Amino acid sequence: MNISILTFDGFNELDSFIALGILNRVKNKGWKVSIASPTKQVKSMNGVVIERQASLESLSSADAVIVGSGIKTREVVADASIMAQLQLDPSRQVIGAQCSGTLVLAKLGLLDDVPACTDITTLPWVKEAGIEVLNQAFFAKGNVATAGGCLASHYLAAWVIARLDSIEEAKNAIDYVAPVGENEDYVSRVMQNISPYL
Repeated sequence: MNISILTFDGFNELDSFIALGILNRVKNKGWKVSIASPTKQVKSMNGVVIERQASLESLSSADAVIVGSGIKTREVVADASIMAQLQLDPSRQVIGAQCSGTLVLAKLGLLDDVPACTDITTLPWVKEAGIEVLNQAFFAKGNVATAGGCLASHYLAAWVIARLDSIEEAKNAIDYVAPVGENEDYVSRVMQNISPYL
């Protein structure tokens, strides 16, 4: 499996890194999880500079793509050259977005007639794009999912694992990253949020 986490300049570390960490808990099954960016380096909203592992051109061949959020997402969706490179196909790819990443999916036309989740800051922009915004942390329809809130990353990651591997593998990944003594509660909450959409 080839999974890309789409990460733009000004990205939110919680979105990209939590998803990256949880998805990489699927071991010994040939999974490759990469940070994909339009430039060789991107700087987070808090000044962390990282090097991309994949280009935007590689997204079209990925099995799954998660679009993270950031403080420059409105600039991204206004950049026709970047948007033209985002060739995503929900008929053959599992696609998720978090917070302002939902705006990217909206602008790509992937949320037409599909309600979505996002964060409180991005909510008016997603509504302005003609998308119904739900008051919940996670929603999916078919191969497209959205999550709202920085700490909803584990919902997206678990959903991708459950869709591409198994529910049991998703539970194992969340169990691994849960705080000691809270494993059962964390796994239960994640499954409660994603199970209706599997």
